[in-house]
Amino acid sequence: MNKKYLTFLKSSGISPYIWSVFAILPFYFIFQSSSTVEVIVGIILTIIFFISYRFAFLSKKWPVYLWTGILIAISTAMTILFQFVYFAFYIAYYNGNIKNRIAFLTLYIIHLVFTIASINYNLVLGGELFLKQLPFVIIIGISVILLPFNLYNKKKQEKLEEQLEVANQRIAELVKQEERQRIARDLHDTLGQKLSLIGLKSDLARKLVYKDPEQSRSEMKDVQQTARTALNEVRKMVSQMRGIRLEEEIARIKQFLQAAEISLICEEGIKLTNVSIFLENILSMCLKEAVTNIVKHSRATECEIIIEQSEKEVCIIIKDNGIGMSDEYYFSKGSGLLGIKERLEFVNGSLEIISNNGTTIKMIIPNVIKQNR
Repeated sequence: MNKKYLTFLKSSGISPYIWSVFAILPFYFIFQSSSTVEVIVGIILTIIFFISYRFAFLSKKWPVYLWTGILIAISTAMTILFQFVYFAFYIAYYNGNIKNRIAFLTLYIIHLVFTIASINYNLVLGGELFLKQLPFVIIIGISVILLPFNLYNKKKQEKLEEQLEVANQRIAELVKQEERQRIARDLHDTLGQKLSLIGLKSDLARKLVYKDPEQSRSEMKDVQQTARTALNEVRKMVSQMRGIRLEEEIARIKQFLQAAEISLICEEGIKLTNVSIFLENILSMCLKEAVTNIVKHSRATECEIIIEQSEKEVCIIIKDNGIGMSDEYYFSKGSGLLGIKERLEFVNGSLEIISNNGTTIKMIIPNVIKQNR
């Protein structure tokens, strides 16, 4: 119990001490009065205020108006009788915690009107005690205007963040479920048929081993070839699941361009820092598609790849000295550029294409820093 209490105090900072000072403060103003009746009235009003304040936080729906009305009435009375305006700060804080928008605006306006009216009343009277604390009164007035909206918007933002967190968790679960189903389908399509074929041919080879040894050997060769094909497909599938690093993709692109007799200009040892495998995988796929486009359509003899990373974004520029492309070819079916554009938009990225003495493709994605845990 003590541990929880200490944790609460630690997380609350100095707030409890500030509220404690505000709770003691009204008694200082009450005992400034020379009348015993006024002192008793002030103490009773203060006690009723704090009890009502507690009930106000516990209440919902229409009792909110009742308790807030009592709080505003006591605050106004304390301001007029004892020049104590600081209860208005309590009410401003409470108003900011009201979730219903209509109730919030209604009580905010009522409280603001009564607070301004009571302050002006004391200014007209020109009480010495009130004028001495005028700078603090101004601060309270500003708090009554700004604090409720600040707290209301903060609470609203926190609620939206909670809803977003729940939605993100739900999406993550759906993505995991979809990924499991995809893996199951891929395994079934990749291995299911081939394993069945291996089983059938193995049975056939066993039956033919004495009757027709030559045919049996042929069937076993088919089994061997099918097993190798299945193994290669599994390796490919696992590689796709693992994701492709940009450095690995550039090595493959180098071989690809070399086979197409296109020279590559690219800085050696390119490696992104603090970028998730997900974003690197998307960039790798986009880069692969862009280079494939160059080999198929550009008639280029040279390709240059520039990769730049800043705090805010990752930028990849692919230039070639080919024939360029016509306006109607942009994002046309089969160009591959539409797929690049859709992948980049999925991660809030952008694609820019310039066709001048060849083609320049510029891909930019926001640099979402990977958190190390």
